[in-house]
Amino acid sequence: MIERELYLNQIKPYMNKHIIKVLTGIRRSGKSTILKQIANQLKNDGVPDENIILINLELEKYLDIRNWKQLSSLINSMLNNKGKNNNKNRKYLFLDEVQKVEGWEELVNAYFAENKFDIYVTGSNAKLLSGELATYLSGRYIEIKIYPFSFREFLKYNKKHKINKKTSDFFKDYINYGAMPSTLKYKNHRKIPVLRDIYNTIILKDIVSRYEIKDIDLLTRILLFLMGNIGQLFSPNSIVKYLKKDNVKISTKTIYNYLTYLEDAFFINKVKREDLVGKKLLNFIEKFYLVDLGFRQMFYGNNEKDIGQSLENIVYNELLRQGYDITIGKFKDKEVDFVCKKHDKKIYIQVAYILAEESTIKREFDPLMKINDNYPKYVLSMDEFDRSKEGIKHINIIDFLTGDILL
Repeated sequence: MIERELYLNQIKPYMNKHIIKVLTGIRRSGKSTILKQIANQLKNDGVPDENIILINLELEKYLDIRNWKQLSSLINSMLNNKGKNNNKNRKYLFLDEVQKVEGWEELVNAYFAENKFDIYVTGSNAKLLSGELATYLSGRYIEIKIYPFSFREFLKYNKKHKINKKTSDFFKDYINYGAMPSTLKYKNHRKIPVLRDIYNTIILKDIVSRYEIKDIDLLTRILLFLMGNIGQLFSPNSIVKYLKKDNVKISTKTIYNYLTYLEDAFFINKVKREDLVGKKLLNFIEKFYLVDLGFRQMFYGNNEKDIGQSLENIVYNELLRQGYDITIGKFKDKEVDFVCKKHDKKIYIQVAYILAEESTIKREFDPLMKINDNYPKYVLSMDEFDRSKEGIKHINIIDFLTGDILL
């Protein structure tokens, strides 16, 4: 496995600081590997092995750890087994998939109050940072969101494993099968069973079991609608009408709930619309994107045929990795694909497949030309020729993804 430098560089400034490091993200996105990489870095820096406690609560040997008292006893026994000489030195605690343990927040809060460990935890549900942890530790933790491999990481992995292809061919694979870390050792269609296993684990453990959903088929139908309409504006009412054609009756409230469950499991991301004139968020009509396109290929297919949607999803995910808060821009009767904000920085982005015709160029450039401010504006496409004009930069999507050009 390659080093996930993007995330390690985000974590390093907080190592050995009195703040809890919380890594969140979809299952199998690489959180466990990153914890091991941090632990290895500590060992390379001279931290003795006996001062590092790493517990992956997904492993069979820890399945009986169900509450914070059992977890506390386990940690104490591990410390005792590692020897008494470690008491003088800084200790490090890594808790992987900690949401499985009831009341874990209380134990972590106690350890934090005592400054007993430098603490790192991971979880696969957005609710990890709600409720008691937020109450106990407001301002005392830093969240690092972990995503499946970026295209740059995907290339790095394949180069390390001496797989020789043109970058454009690698990009086709990336579009069709995504880059969930546990799929990378398999070739193309052989990734599908692995993706299906990840999908089933997420749906059954993180959604169906957690929220006691009885109608799994209904959840699947909603997901199919989302996958067929990534990057398209729609409301829960759109799904109600879609299901009504198959004589399925469902309330918009239930739709909202199911969408929230999928978001909490980090399977999808919702993007709100922003009125660029009135400077306010618009409710009810939104866009959704998948955390990894491999799931769409597994379920829905056509990633390469639905190239516009696929490229938009890939660009959106990369902007998330770069730390942007993203909305869809509405400027009068025009739409801007992404309005991206980070600290005091703001950029506008349009995404297209190919700017082959004058009508396509006009469609992508016109909304940006009408926005009368000095923030950078970009059109991203697969064209090899630069069509920049009137201060709007045109960038090849692969160049953007590989880091040759950073926005």
